[in-house]
Amino acid sequence: MGARNYLIEGLSGTGKTAVCDELQRRGYHAVHGDRELAYRGDRETGEPTDGFGHEHHIWDVDKVKALVANHDEAVTFFCGGSRNFAKFIDLFDAVFVLETDLDTLNRRLDERRDSEWGGGKPTDRELIARWHHTKEDVPQNGISIDATAPIAQVLDSILRCVPGAARRPPVCPDEESHAGNRQRQTGQQPDDPNPGQQPGEKPHISKLLER
Repeated sequence: MGARNYLIEGLSGTGKTAVCDELQRRGYHAVHGDRELAYRGDRETGEPTDGFGHEHHIWDVDKVKALVANHDEAVTFFCGGSRNFAKFIDLFDAVFVLETDLDTLNRRLDERRDSEWGGGKPTDRELIARWHHTKEDVPQNGISIDATAPIAQVLDSILRCVPGAARRPPVCPDEESHAGNRQRQTGQQPDDPNPGQQPGEKPHISKLLER
């Protein structure tokens, strides 16, 4: 589907569905993974199962691979959470992880129907709190995105990290937080778009997305 493909992950309630809807509204190619790719199965073998546990919510790996291999679109965003992301995460050019504080997460979960998560069962708040603390339920080393902001701002933060997808220069949130330190270390002026960069060297964001 995309010459470049990006995964947007995060805990339940962080706004993955809202981000996907906003991407589509703005004309980007975005896949609702939890609607179009998900089924109940064993996260190691992929075999279908009747279980409704959180650990059984997985994506069809073959479908993910097929969509990534199709380059009809310049950029494709895959939005959602799966327990078998380790089986296909290396296919993506970058991974974004939506994050909020626990109070915001609980408020959002209070506002939505149980049928939207966990097979219709009430959300296990203790489990959510543990995952929020340990980050064990989401990909590690992804680009952290503050999802407490209005959805338009959340999406803008993501698009600034995707070359060619935003009008503004691609500067990730993680870069902004360290910009001052880099300027002091390199002696570059604040208006230098690529502190410490040598002529012909790729910008820092490209290095980030190529990791």
